[in-house]
Amino acid sequence: MKTIATNRKANFEYFIISTFEAGIVLKGSEVKSIRQGHISLADSFITFDKNAECYIKNMHIANYKDSTIDKLDEKRSRKLLLNRQEIKKIMSKVQEKGFTCIPLKAYLKDSLVKIEIALAKGKHTYDKKETIAQRDISRDTQRQLKNYK
Repeated sequence: MKTIATNRKANFEYFIISTFEAGIVLKGSEVKSIRQGHISLADSFITFDKNAECYIKNMHIANYKDSTIDKLDEKRSRKLLLNRQEIKKIMSKVQEKGFTCIPLKAYLKDSLVKIEIALAKGKHTYDKKETIAQRDISRDTQRQLKNYK
C-alpha cells in the first residue's frame, strides 16, 4: 500500500469517528496523474445524492501532461464505490447535526486507487487550541528526552 496524498488538516479540524475504504471511478489519464502524485485532497468533501450514491467533490487531480485525449475538469465530481450498507450507515450519521464525511488519504492498493474516508465531527476553536497545546508539550518532552541521553 503506497500512500499518494493525505489530508493533513483533517485531524486538526475534525474528530475522526470511523474510517472506511472506498474505490473511486476515474479515467485512465487521471490514474496516470495520480500515480505521479499530482493529487490534492485539500478542501475536498463527500456528498450523497437521492439515489444513495456517494461522490467526492473538489478533489484536485491535475491533467496528465502526456495525454492526447481532451482535457478533463481537474475538480470534477467523482463517484466513490462503497457497499450499500456502508453508504446507509454514513448517510444516517451525516444527517445528524455536526457530523460530516471527509477524505483522509489517497493510496494505491494492488494497483487500484483507493480513498480512505472518515466520518468526522467538527472541532471547536477551544478544541483546536488544546490540540496545539498538546502537540507543543509532546514536542518539548521529546526535546528534553533527547538532551537527557
